[in-house]
Amino acid sequence: MTTELIHIGFGNYVSARHLIGIASPAAAPIKRLVHEGRETGATIDMTSGRRTKAVIFMESGAVVLAAITPETLENRVRNQHSADVDAADG
Repeated sequence: MTTELIHIGFGNYVSARHLIGIASPAAAPIKRLVHEGRETGATIDMTSGRRTKAVIFMESGAVVLAAITPETLENRVRNQHSADVDAADG
């Protein structure tokens, strides 16, 4: 079993298997979850000092901040999944 990693920008990766969801940081409930995560130590900032454009929720409860858009992350997850399906078929 291999670990499938998704590139989230600036040399940072998250495990595709443990990713629950991706959200925009603009909504008040998401901002609240990020703030709570910062207080409890569950927020991981992987923006390299850039503006947060996506918030990634992991199975472990970690809240990961990324500097690329949710749409870009979605495309990377879909491409990773289709590559895995193609490899399994071939």
